[in-house]
Amino acid sequence: MVIIGSYQPPLSILIHQFKFQNSFHFDRTLARLLFLAIREARCSHALPMPEVILPVPLHHLRQWQRGYNQADLLAQQLAKWLSIPCDNRLLKRIKHTHTQRGLTAIARRKNLLNAFCINKVCHYKSVALVDDVITTGATLNEIAKLLKRYGVEHIQVWGLARV
Repeated sequence: MVIIGSYQPPLSILIHQFKFQNSFHFDRTLARLLFLAIREARCSHALPMPEVILPVPLHHLRQWQRGYNQADLLAQQLAKWLSIPCDNRLLKRIKHTHTQRGLTAIARRKNLLNAFCINKVCHYKSVALVDDVITTGATLNEIAKLLKRYGVEHIQVWGLARV
């Protein structure tokens, strides 16, 4: 897992504004910080680069309400800077779930059960999942299980912050 840092100020304030206060213009700044963390992981831990970057999808209603998918904005920037394709169509969120904020780990897992599907043929063996905040990892675990069923062998997680 590659993350910028803990979900504490000032990072938590930036992420909150980016995600909930229409500050989508923070995408480049936050993606640059994540890019630097990925570069550091490559140098210090020989992190291999994946074939593709996959943003964690939002349900279409939530994306419509917010106006954008923050994970997709981050993934698009990273794809450009790392010269790796970004596939924002492979994963689809098919279940409109309650927000994960405030839920216990068990409730989060239950909330996300069967929430995602693969939207097209998956031919990737190595991917990086991009998300903003990682709390219990329930979202990423649910997506990883799905990807493994479709033949993905190596899954990296790239995120802005860990709670």
